Amino acid sequence: MEEKTLRVIDEEGNEHDYEIVLTFQSEKTKKNYVVYKEPGDSDEVFAAIYNEEDKDGGRLQPVETEEEWDIIEEVLNTFLEEEEPKQ
Repeated sequence: MEEKTLRVIDEEGNEHDYEIVLTFQSEKTKKNYVVYKEPGDSDEVFAAIYNEEDKDGGRLQPVETEEEWDIIEEVLNTFLEEEEPKQ
């Protein structure tokens, strides 16, 4: 997989770089999601809503509903299962 990065600017103006794990659009919510993590071997992931039509990547919006978190978790688990080496 080609490595892609995401630069996030926090409320205090500090820049943080993250590795993008995956992006997808939910047919159910019609929203675009990005799942990302800190560089390296970190297992902790973050997720946000984004508008792919915004110039320069736009602003990330927080995921606020349990339904959306369930969708993200399901897609992420499927993605990770497909990425695991076959034994």
